[in-house]
Amino acid sequence: MKRKIRSTTICGVIHNGQAAIGGDGQVTLGNAVVKHNSLKIRKLLGGKVLCGFAGSAADAFTLLNRFEEKLEQYSGNVARAVVELAKDWRTDKYLRRLEAMMSILSSDKAYIVSGTGDVIEPDDNIVAIGSGGMYALAAAKMLIKYTDLSAAEIVRESLKTASEICIYTNDKINVEVIEN
Repeated sequence: MKRKIRSTTICGVIHNGQAAIGGDGQVTLGNAVVKHNSLKIRKLLGGKVLCGFAGSAADAFTLLNRFEEKLEQYSGNVARAVVELAKDWRTDKYLRRLEAMMSILSSDKAYIVSGTGDVIEPDDNIVAIGSGGMYALAAAKMLIKYTDLSAAEIVRESLKTASEICIYTNDKINVEVIEN
């Protein structure tokens, strides 16, 4: 029997001239925590693009490498690289079997990309994926609306909130930032 791997919560926001993305560090296998401090976010394109991934680690790294290639191929055009990655992911016989999701932020745009060909650009520049994604998303929306916190602080607090609710999310949080 194949065990379902639940491995992360990723949250990212663009707010007040700052883009930030964060992820928790927990990796679980079945009902056991197997790692507490996994790093699931990356800076790409010389620190101009932020990326977070949820799902199978090997699959996510494959997609991350493919996305970096697309960024280079399209001279740093993030929107084009995201769309081309989604097209490849959906149509390539090997890639379409990969089980992961990605959140991608530039200084002014946020995207969620999935293996079903989805490219979502949220109207509010908030992205959240993974096991506790909806908890982090709700927290981020309220923090943006009712506080003066920075993007990085909003991401960190949103992930802390998710860690208090979702059993597949912990409070070992990493955050990366790019400034406008």
